[in-house]
Amino acid sequence: MKKNFYFWSVAIVGLIIDQLTKVWTILTFENVNDTIPIWEGVFHFTYVQNTGAAFSFFSGGAFWLRWLSLFVSLVLIVYGLWEKLPNPEQWGYGLILAGAFGNGIDRFIFGYVVDFFDFRLINFPVFNIADVCINIGIVFLIYGMFQEN
Repeated sequence: MKKNFYFWSVAIVGLIIDQLTKVWTILTFENVNDTIPIWEGVFHFTYVQNTGAAFSFFSGGAFWLRWLSLFVSLVLIVYGLWEKLPNPEQWGYGLILAGAFGNGIDRFIFGYVVDFFDFRLINFPVFNIADVCINIGIVFLIYGMFQEN
């Protein structure tokens, strides 16, 4: 873990936050599609069971997506163990690992992913912390591409 400290730290913290927020969602909402408006018509917490990929793409594909999540997670773990990564890549791959592993856990346990962030102002698909981690991780990787080695 010393080799890629940020990679492992970000992956573990991101995974823990993702799973805790999903447990909170399951315990807080009685039924799927129940919602708590934080800012009426703009932002709500809404309990959704997503059988697809990020932002509900490939809806109904939970079976093969669980294996894709596992594969991506294992590849990133091996990569983090073998390679010494520059800091932007550590953050990027660590966040992507947190997201892939977090949503993968849901797919294996429930057969769907628990989503709850609901931006209604722009009619955006409901999403979760794992989705946020993956997207921010991609931003870090793009940033890292433009850094001098």
